[in-house]
Amino acid sequence: MAMSRSGAWFFVEGLMTELLTAAQMRAIETAEIESGEVTGLELMERAGRGVVEAIFEEWPELAKTSHRAVVLCGPGNNGGDGFVVARLLKEWGWEVEVFLYGDAEKLPPDAQANYERWCEMGDVGALPDAPKFAHEADLYVDAIFGTGLVRPLDGTLLEWAKDRASDPYAAAKTVAVDIASGLCSDSGHELSDGTETVLAGLTVSFHREKLGHYLNWGPSKGGKVVIVDIGLKGGVSPDEEDAKRPPRGGQDGLCPTVSPGEIVRIFDGPTGLLGKAGTHKFIHGHALIVSGGAGKSGAARLAARGALRIGTGLVTLGVPHEAQAEVAAQITALMMCEFGDAGALAKTLEDDRLNALCLGPGLGLERARALVPVALATGRATVLDADALSAFADDPEALFDMLHKACVLTPHEGEFKRLFPDIHAKLVEVPAKGPAYSKVDATREAAQRAGCVVLFKGPDTVISDPKGQCSINSAHYDRAAPWLATAGSGDVLAGFITGLLARGFQPLQATTTAAWLHVECALEFGPGLIAEDLPEQLPAVFRKLEV
Repeated sequence: MAMSRSGAWFFVEGLMTELLTAAQMRAIETAEIESGEVTGLELMERAGRGVVEAIFEEWPELAKTSHRAVVLCGPGNNGGDGFVVARLLKEWGWEVEVFLYGDAEKLPPDAQANYERWCEMGDVGALPDAPKFAHEADLYVDAIFGTGLVRPLDGTLLEWAKDRASDPYAAAKTVAVDIASGLCSDSGHELSDGTETVLAGLTVSFHREKLGHYLNWGPSKGGKVVIVDIGLKGGVSPDEEDAKRPPRGGQDGLCPTVSPGEIVRIFDGPTGLLGKAGTHKFIHGHALIVSGGAGKSGAARLAARGALRIGTGLVTLGVPHEAQAEVAAQITALMMCEFGDAGALAKTLEDDRLNALCLGPGLGLERARALVPVALATGRATVLDADALSAFADDPEALFDMLHKACVLTPHEGEFKRLFPDIHAKLVEVPAKGPAYSKVDATREAAQRAGCVVLFKGPDTVISDPKGQCSINSAHYDRAAPWLATAGSGDVLAGFITGLLARGFQPLQATTTAAWLHVECALEFGPGLIAEDLPEQLPAVFRKLEV
């Protein structure tokens, strides 16, 4: 897997797609303009034309006859894009009304030029007076604020947005230029005193998607995201050398996540771990999943099944005496050993063939507090989930002192809050300005503090190692799988990660690969999914990948 800290990468529809911060996007545009390859006006014209083309591709019926459009322009270059869109729609024969938020005399030079071109064709009203409801126009264009928004919506603009949000049909007829106005493009947070944004059914962005399209409120507020090529260079390939990229400000970027091609290379390539002639099961690793007591073994069994299905050679469940009959009645290919206390676990771990451990699912807080130190003392690859995290809520530093670089923590938001209360407080604080503190920032800071890989769960799962190499595994848009929010799905994910660690994957690679496969399994099954179904989808997913 190619790693880069200067670009942000995300898997979208089979491709490795770079996500940019607002500062990175500005730097790319500035570098291109300063090179003399293009002017700001030319980029604005390309952007406006790209928006119109995207509108007609998304809604072909709008290209056939004249319609009515309301174009909402802001005080920056995003507003300039809006004036281009208005002019092009007018030339197409549409009835177009344009409304400006701000003072026309303070527009940036390129936006000012396009404002004046529009004024030769039509009037410009004040934005608070603009229509806001679905029945008043066939199309709304939100070009008020783009990626550069750093202050909350307020005043009459906020009131206009609140009123408009009362019409559930208005968003479906709205296209946002770059990002829905009111969202921070680096975090997906709402920059609004009244927590309102201009809702859109389609977002047209330029060159590359932005972090805010996949974090927090971004996916639910902006609708479908379409990327328009406006001829910029920079940040185009995960293999591009950092030194060849244009200078960038803002956050350090993210590393690539896995793609289908990467999965195939990892599992089936010349250095892969599948199908080696003359191998035996121990070559593919031996994972130990520690179970809870009687009536609490289901979560560990889910994790163990996930580890086995992902290709681990052997998977053993470590079960206390009182739960042995319960577990034995439920397993076949899985193995079982008995241990109830820390001393028995230490004895079990004398077998150095046990090369990856998972503690937490259904473990119980008291049992976790006793067993986690023993597991971590071995220095072996270890996944800590659920109770193994919550058991240290009263003293997170005690856990951090024991962790090592071969560990993976997999908290959901509640567990993250218990382990990293100060980081979580920054994440949920209502931002007074942008760029706002993001889930990417929070996960990176947590990983650095813990000294190991952290996977912060959610539909916008973020994964980071202590060095800041980070990826987003988003279950949004074409990869949306809301049925994945079901009891036990996180236990299966912990098992996937553990299984890959047992097979020799490095912690960051194991975690990003497992997270991607987790969503793919949910998509393969579809609605009606329960956690037990997830591991059973792996063979079908692998077949589709031609592994």
